[in-house]
Amino acid sequence: MATPLVTPFFDEPTNTFSYVVQDPAGRACAILDSVLDFDYAAGRTDVRSANDIIRFIQDRELEVEWILETHVHADHLSAAPYLHEALGGRTGIGARILEVQDIFGKAFNAGSEFARDGSQFDRLFEEGDTFTIGGLEGYVLHTPGHTPACLTYVIGDAAFVGDTLFMPDYGTARCDFPGGDARTLFRSIQKVLALPDATRLFLCHDYKAPGRDTYQNETTVGEQRSHNVHVREGVSEDEFVSMRTERDATLGMPKLILPSVQVNMRAGHMPPAEENGQVYLKVPLNLF
Repeated sequence: MATPLVTPFFDEPTNTFSYVVQDPAGRACAILDSVLDFDYAAGRTDVRSANDIIRFIQDRELEVEWILETHVHADHLSAAPYLHEALGGRTGIGARILEVQDIFGKAFNAGSEFARDGSQFDRLFEEGDTFTIGGLEGYVLHTPGHTPACLTYVIGDAAFVGDTLFMPDYGTARCDFPGGDARTLFRSIQKVLALPDATRLFLCHDYKAPGRDTYQNETTVGEQRSHNVHVREGVSEDEFVSMRTERDATLGMPKLILPSVQVNMRAGHMPPAEENGQVYLKVPLNLF
């Protein structure tokens, strides 16, 4: 089984790990779950994090074939359009983005100019779809529950699980966003845990579980099966659903969910400028 080269990039303000995944036998690569820096208080974006990825790729003369999203993120804005302009590559996300676009298109009253057909992306992936990064072969697991469109990308001996799983000492993703479902998440996680024990799992976030001093982004299927505090072997589906539902009821909304979803449902593009030439992001009152 191929072993891709994986380089993480960490954005501490959003606790997000982005990745560059390389074919070790060539120059082809993919970028997963990029971050556009955003100062919510000032309403100002920046591209520092994306530029770190661009410098890494250009310094190594890599060729970007894919800019992939594991899902429509609720905790950070995607830098996919900026990276695409600088480096090329095709954008991809799960085919059920259409459901997410419908849910949040209505929530933000996006209007008829917002296409709800996924056309903002180059590729909409279904369960079992395959893709290549140079000589590397990858395939897709549809792993909803956190959101309807969540995917896990399996590339050689590595899998990129988005928000589905966290480090074993932290557990699993919340399921209380529109379109989320704890029972669905449990079943999706079983797909991931059915991969070989040695499969490397790369996580989109880490929040440092109590007692741990460092951020971590990589674990294995075997470690998750044995030690995940929410879904280790022996935890039943009903036990998980009860735990997850009770826990989610205590959680506040992510601080960047309102700007993030408006941008990410558009594949990282901002809403169209209004008649004065200014771009605005909306804050729906008392909706969520």
